Amino acid sequence: MKARVHVMLKRGVLDPQGEAIRHALGAMGFQGVEGVRQGKVIELDLADGVTEAEVTEMCEKLLANTVIESYSIEMG
Repeated sequence: MKARVHVMLKRGVLDPQGEAIRHALGAMGFQGVEGVRQGKVIELDLADGVTEAEVTEMCEKLLANTVIESYSIEMG
């Protein structure tokens, strides 16, 4: 089974990488990009029987800094 974890900075947390991407897109001539939030995707290959609750625990303990980041989990 696979799980995909999407981790993003919470709203209101400064995102310097996102701002650098927005600026670079403007410099390359792409107009209309008003904001960029940059995050990460973590794909996990899981043994049968691993539950979403266990993946949530992984996120809380290691995969996301829950003080400044939010996450969502896709199981399947």
